[in-house]
Amino acid sequence: MTPCVFCQIVAGEVAAEVVHETSTTVAFLDARPVQKGHVLVVPREHVVTLPDLPSDELAPFFAEVQHIARLMPSALEAQGTFVAMNNAVSQSVPHLHCHVVPRTKGDGLKGFFWPRHRYADGEQSSYATRLRQALSTDEEPPSTLSG
Repeated sequence: MTPCVFCQIVAGEVAAEVVHETSTTVAFLDARPVQKGHVLVVPREHVVTLPDLPSDELAPFFAEVQHIARLMPSALEAQGTFVAMNNAVSQSVPHLHCHVVPRTKGDGLKGFFWPRHRYADGEQSSYATRLRQALSTDEEPPSTLSG
């Protein structure tokens, strides 16, 4: 199995521009930034996706994401931030990470990075019902979604 590059960064085995550390997180510059100053926040412990993160680590993880998003605009003379996270699909490194990207009007980023879709008649209600049912019973939803 290939070693996790983010675990190696956390351990100090791979060089990275670390911008902040807490007892549970490490934040460093993305090596291939969407915008200059693009930061990745990772948990120190190896988890692959957000659902894998223990619930008692959620608040510290997102507190660090919020901390960076709050201070980034003034530090980098930006107008705001874009905060995003992939889970499995499009996750280039299989270690939970949250992107905090500085944004300024006219910076070239346009909307979302994926196309939008429309629901067919009655389809939106079906998706909502399935999600409500899964969330109210805390069970996995059926894997029959087709869109």
